Amino acid sequence: MRLNFNKSIGSLLLSAWLILTGLAAFIPALGGLGILMAVLAIVAGIFILLGR
Repeated sequence: MRLNFNKSIGSLLLSAWLILTGLAAFIPALGGLGILMAVLAIVAGIFILLGR
């Protein structure tokens, strides 16, 4: 079975944000990434709205 990956930059940024959010729940050292994760979420949302 082959996986098809969505190549849009908005989806890639969203997936990175979701992974970091999930890891932050388990690894306390990642809890300090709040500003980075907020910026990543905003950028992902903009690219998804633009359709890229």
